[in-house]
Amino acid sequence: MKEFRLQEIVALLYRIFLAFFFYQISRLLFWFFNKNLIPVDSVSEYLNLAYHGIAFDTTAIFYVNSLFILLSIIPIVINTKKVYQKFLFYLYFITNGISYGMNFGDFVYFKFSQARLTTAAMNVAQHESNVGKVFLLSIVEHPMVIVWFIILMALWIFLYKKVKVNFQKPVKLIPYFVFSVLTLCLTALLVVGGIRGDFKHSTRPINLVDANRHVTKPAQANVVLNSVFSFFRTMNTNNFQEVHFVDEKFIDENIHPYKLYTREEVEPKPNIVIFILESFGKEYSGAFNKNTDIKNFVSYTPFFDSLATKSLIATNAFANGRQSIHGMSSILAGIPTLKDAFTSSPYSNQKIQSIVSISNDMGYDTSFFHGAPNGSMGFLGFGNILGFKHYYGKTEYNNDADFDGIWGIWDEPFFQYFSKTLNQKKSPFMATLFSVSSHHPFKVPEKYQGQFKKGPLEIHEPIGYTDYALKQFFKTAEKMPWFNNTIFVLVADHTNQVGYPEYEKSINRFSVPILFYSPNAKYNLKGEVTEPAQQMDIYPTLADLMGYNKKIRSWGRSLVSDKKEDYMIINSDSINEQFMIGNYIYLFNGKEVTGIYTIDDRGLEKNLLNKVDNPEIQKGILLSKAWYQDYMNRVINRKLN
Repeated sequence: MKEFRLQEIVALLYRIFLAFFFYQISRLLFWFFNKNLIPVDSVSEYLNLAYHGIAFDTTAIFYVNSLFILLSIIPIVINTKKVYQKFLFYLYFITNGISYGMNFGDFVYFKFSQARLTTAAMNVAQHESNVGKVFLLSIVEHPMVIVWFIILMALWIFLYKKVKVNFQKPVKLIPYFVFSVLTLCLTALLVVGGIRGDFKHSTRPINLVDANRHVTKPAQANVVLNSVFSFFRTMNTNNFQEVHFVDEKFIDENIHPYKLYTREEVEPKPNIVIFILESFGKEYSGAFNKNTDIKNFVSYTPFFDSLATKSLIATNAFANGRQSIHGMSSILAGIPTLKDAFTSSPYSNQKIQSIVSISNDMGYDTSFFHGAPNGSMGFLGFGNILGFKHYYGKTEYNNDADFDGIWGIWDEPFFQYFSKTLNQKKSPFMATLFSVSSHHPFKVPEKYQGQFKKGPLEIHEPIGYTDYALKQFFKTAEKMPWFNNTIFVLVADHTNQVGYPEYEKSINRFSVPILFYSPNAKYNLKGEVTEPAQQMDIYPTLADLMGYNKKIRSWGRSLVSDKKEDYMIINSDSINEQFMIGNYIYLFNGKEVTGIYTIDDRGLEKNLLNKVDNPEIQKGILLSKAWYQDYMNRVINRKLN
């Protein structure tokens, strides 16, 4: 049995279990020290938060203990020797002691930041000369934090020593090494899954925003999280830094971060239904490519094209991000993604004005629908931050017979569920649906095989299927009493596979369709917006149409306003921020403009920087810097409400 290393494996499992146990104790103490800031109404509510915190603890513990785990099971024969076990002991407690201390630091730090420890805190601290003094003062003012830390570390060491590994020299080396390699491979798989937070294909690694999936009050997300997780998840990803290029007066006069649209009171208030269509790029739709002069263009969206003929469409529109969660923040809250996504930043958990918040303010019922497993893509967490009153996911749909096996419920049945659920709501309501089917691996239901154009790209067939699902949705919805007084918005979250060279161009990789439709003629949603537009324009446009006669925080503009508002399109290639302003495109690295191109140079082929200069370019450079300054100021200093 020596060859199977059972005592070593049992000891390793026990030692990792101890980490989970002590993380839960620190979670309880964290809440106790900050209970006036984090309302928890019952023991059962706390236990629910602690239970969901296990996923975040798993990531943190495996981050910290990955080397310890590797060295505990690596087949080097001497593993069970006393000196080697002593080495593992010191490695375990040095790494875990430091990381455990991060949680205890937050017992005090949270009172000031009201956020878990992130690398942003380190960035702030490095510019302060009194960090040492502040730390020592905190210890003096909160001695029980240190007392608790010492007590728990002593207890942890005591319990660790209760399970020992005795020296055993393997006799049969081949079985020893074979078993060790197999154990190592299985352990590596488990550690990778633990660090990701999930083994599911349909989710990306969990981050800070996912903690909001499990709470009833946003502040409770800090109980679900732990400080080690929040710190590691924001390492090397925080490009959020305050800058100062212009004075605030210039920003107010030129960036216009607050908008006011006034119109006569709209009664009855329109229902708002927003479809965020997965990967539904502009390239796939004929209605949005009439003027692109693409030879032998083929459309894969017959219903979408027909709906466009009786809608207001923006045919020169762009996404403000690169991923699904970026689309959610851009479309609903008017917050774009720069080098780093706001939604995975240390600043995502704050009060945000959005189409959701103003709908709530106006007495709307607000809900979010996504057919994937609840919490997939971070939507549930961010939806809670935005203030959706209801969330409908795969759990609420409650019929796995319609599950596609990878991402979620097929679009057609879920869209029908969407329409029927809306029919049970009292008007006015605001509802957003995020589709799932037009996504890799690009499948359609078995019963629809061969029904939709396949085209040269794999995505073409599922795009046709989602288009068909939309057709069936409208066929059902138009018979319902709420339909005639509803404003529909259809927009892609981002682009996907590219078939035409026109859409391979750097800027056009963000090209998405934006469509506003209402069967109610009083909203006058007809025609075409040919100027550049963006996902961030949807929120102010809807606020305008709904008659929200109060100021809104918005970097977009209403596409139906009589006001003449200059466009400023913002997104990022993850290296540079990209601004479309007037007749030029500007690339900005956070400090300076690194490229200037004409508005028609969508491939960014001819850099005019230091080659062409005129007053418009000089102002465009200043506007780029001013917008970036305002964005950083509002995000970092929590001024997004």
